[in-house]
Amino acid sequence: GVLGGLLGLGGSVVIIPALILYLSQTGGYTGEKQHLLQAAAMICNVFIAAPSAWVHWRAGGMIRPVLIVLIPTALLGSLAGVTVSNSFVFARRNGPYLAMLLAVFFVFVAVYNVIRAFSRHDLTAEFDEDRTYSAWKTAVCGLPMGFFAGLLGIGGGTIAVPMQQIFLRVPLRRAIANSALTILFAATLGAIYKNASLHEHGESVVASLRLAAMIVPTAILGGYIGGKLTHRISRKALRVVFVVFMIAIAVLTFQKARQALESESRRRESESITEVVASVSMLSERSESHGNVDGCASRHRGGGKKGGGNWPADEHRRG
Repeated sequence: GVLGGLLGLGGSVVIIPALILYLSQTGGYTGEKQHLLQAAAMICNVFIAAPSAWVHWRAGGMIRPVLIVLIPTALLGSLAGVTVSNSFVFARRNGPYLAMLLAVFFVFVAVYNVIRAFSRHDLTAEFDEDRTYSAWKTAVCGLPMGFFAGLLGIGGGTIAVPMQQIFLRVPLRRAIANSALTILFAATLGAIYKNASLHEHGESVVASLRLAAMIVPTAILGGYIGGKLTHRISRKALRVVFVVFMIAIAVLTFQKARQALESESRRRESESITEVVASVSMLSERSESHGNVDGCASRHRGGGKKGGGNWPADEHRRG
């Protein structure tokens, strides 16, 4: 919650890797569980973003003309992202591929922020509070934000914040504030859609709600605290915290997802071997059964010839 509010994230960039790490230690992380984790994390995003958005709103950090376009396009992107995450490419046992994609995404975001840290070009030098914002440039920020939020179960702030700086020349704190409110709307729609489709992956909405209920209370408090810290910590300090955090969770997430895929592969090989052994055993039993039947029939025919004699010839001799 604190990191979500502080960095303008939904919080699931912490929640999903943390739950993957926890379930990996307990032996309970599988492909199907990735969809459960994302569904629960998207619920948490709503509750984490709400207090953070409220703080940013009261601080006057949001830019309304940007939000008018950013929110609707993020909603469309969220629907598309959840649809892709539910496709056969990532369905059921292929869930860890979503976690690996999330890790790669974290690295990309971290690299971008390192480049920005050493860049002398001020993206927000042209910022003007009263200027008109391009609708298509704002849509370019909203659609990818919503899509990756729905695909990976994240809030989308890791995309919306830098893209607002690049395309709209919005200062960091204002971009974080805009992102917080947009996450609230996009996460709500995405959470409803993702949880409604959990049955496709063999998971239940009840399990998702239970998991979210264990995280949300303290996450709300953290989101409120993080939102306040954003306006008190220097921009350089925010960037350092952000980069270190992204790299650390990227390494952990990718490692655990790869281990889950390897474990699943070994399990499938074991199942295949078991099926082959069972098939061979059944064929062997059938062969033995047929052999016993043929042996009985042969003995029956042989006994008839020995005991019965040649019936027509005997009758002729007796005649």
